Amino acid sequence: MDGSTAPRGRESTRRIAAVERAVAVLEALSGPADELGTNELARRTGVNPSTVSRMLATLADAGLVEQVAASGRYRLGVRLVQLGNAVVARLDLRDLGRPHLQELVAATGETATLSLPAGDEAVTVDYVQSPASVQSVAQLGRPSVGHATATGKVMLAFVGRDVGTGTLTPYTPRTIVDPHRLADELDVVRRRGWAAAEGEREPDLNAVAAPVTDGRDELAAIVGVQGPASRFTTERLEATASALVQHAQALSATLSGR
Repeated sequence: MDGSTAPRGRESTRRIAAVERAVAVLEALSGPADELGTNELARRTGVNPSTVSRMLATLADAGLVEQVAASGRYRLGVRLVQLGNAVVARLDLRDLGRPHLQELVAATGETATLSLPAGDEAVTVDYVQSPASVQSVAQLGRPSVGHATATGKVMLAFVGRDVGTGTLTPYTPRTIVDPHRLADELDVVRRRGWAAAEGEREPDLNAVAAPVTDGRDELAAIVGVQGPASRFTTERLEATASALVQHAQALSATLSGR
């Protein structure tokens, strides 16, 4: 028998335990406290202080944590942001968002859409069509109109676009054309977490939309539900908003790793 087999097994076990302790330290640093000292980290992780100290030095060398010069305490390092962004870059929002769109269609009977910010607009990148015989037709690549669509209002509200001072283009008699009135509505959108548009771009189309944010709390996508005004009434639209926000928050949590 090769006498090196057992030592390799024990060494492998020690390595796994060390990784688990390192993960515990990183998780402790991700809590509400911005900075923690060695002794506090030892208390929270159950690892002895000398081991924690050596572990912090190793993590600091890799940029995963950093020591604050003024206090001597530790906090998470910017290298974690780079690693996290690399993961997010591999995620296809259409794949992540489609199950949510399907569930929204099943729950509401209306068409659900996914849009991504693109410059000053949000562009539809995926949708799941309503099964109803009378449908609102979504179009891939169609840009939103900031002041006249639910998706566009979310874009304006959560990216901070300037609505300007001149009269806005009217698409229907219900389009908001006064920038001051639009600014007031965007304040409401930010407070309640969703936007609505009722016959504002097309006379017979009502819609509701909610923001999806990433790990930096920046707008990453917008999910929406739309339908014919005769069926997707104000009451149904408002009732849908709660479920829509829940799906948007769940997608946000996936993107941010929560």
